[in-house]
Amino acid sequence: MLSPKTIAIVKEITPAVAANAETITRAFYERMFRENPEVQAFFNQAHQHSGGQQRALAGAICAYFSHIDNLQALGPAVELIVQKHCSLGIQEQHYPIVGKHLLAAIGEVMGDAVTDEVAAAVGEAYEVLAGVLIARESEVYQSQRSAPGGWNGFRSLVVDDKVAESDEITSFYLRSADGAPLADYLPGQYLTVRFDGLSPPTSPRNYSLSDRPGTGRYRISVKRESGADASVPAGLVSTHLHDAVRVGDVVEAGPPCGEFTLDPAAVGDRPIVFLAGGVGVTPLLSMAKSLAHAGCEAPVAFLQAARNSSSHAFADELRELEESLPVFRRMVLYDRPSADDLASGRCNAEGWVSADLLREWAPCDDAEFYFCGPKPFMQTVAASLARLGVGDDRMHYEFFGPLQELHSASA
Repeated sequence: MLSPKTIAIVKEITPAVAANAETITRAFYERMFRENPEVQAFFNQAHQHSGGQQRALAGAICAYFSHIDNLQALGPAVELIVQKHCSLGIQEQHYPIVGKHLLAAIGEVMGDAVTDEVAAAVGEAYEVLAGVLIARESEVYQSQRSAPGGWNGFRSLVVDDKVAESDEITSFYLRSADGAPLADYLPGQYLTVRFDGLSPPTSPRNYSLSDRPGTGRYRISVKRESGADASVPAGLVSTHLHDAVRVGDVVEAGPPCGEFTLDPAAVGDRPIVFLAGGVGVTPLLSMAKSLAHAGCEAPVAFLQAARNSSSHAFADELRELEESLPVFRRMVLYDRPSADDLASGRCNAEGWVSADLLREWAPCDDAEFYFCGPKPFMQTVAASLARLGVGDDRMHYEFFGPLQELHSASA
């Protein structure tokens, strides 16, 4: 429990911290990687390169400081962090390292404004947050290892099949190397995959499970990240998976994690709308297939946006859902269709997701919306739903970065 004095000090310095948040987080990562290089293996260097990691941490710090007197409001954000930490194997002993360098970075950037009293208050606030995270992570680790087929850390899985789903996306079917059962999961969760010996060394990567639970195998579907331009490096792990990993190879994977989930048993009568952009289809496909397998009676609508048929993954699987489930309907939206795409009717419409399209196609008054895709897609969907009066309580998503970036398109 934070003391009233600490709460008052943190609230007072919050505007100054917010104004310098990204400078602080850049200094934090530079210090920590320089002085404790052993923790660098936990961090995605592509996100470091793009600045996404720094912005995400800056957003998290600002959110914590802004809600310092109402920590319950941070529940969803805490769970997202906990699941990410557990996917990577973060342990209690790592928290003092982060705390030391974060407090030093705040002092370095803010200078004389960080008095001894302010430093003590920020240190107390960090310790309280660390305690909350450590306690919840301990619960998750216990749940993972006690589940049938569950484990902590990384486990050897064998590539049972490898299937090209589009020009960019390939699926990898994984089974246990020792024949033991695999832990169940909730639709929407992800596996964490690591490869030792890559050059340069890289952190583990999270890939959504793209099939329904209960098949006896895991399926992850990976987009080859080619790099947008010369300033953005290609995805080291995704390229390795596409080019080097073959059927029969062994992959090291962590247990299923993630808080962006849908429990088919908890779905009522309210319509479900899935909005997928690009490889963002993967967790949503798992959710939709799980609903179908459970005999869902609520209306289900699935909009899939892609460039054209060459990048359109899982078209057959979604078509089969539409044909087998009376309550299921789908829309395919291409923003750059070929002439053959238009002539053959592979897509229902040309263009981008918009408020007008959703108003006409989706039951916006009472549906639950689940959406996933690249950042511009997510921003457009969030803004469009907000314009249609869909409240935050009916929007479900996972977004890497500060939430203000997600909602900036509607500003």
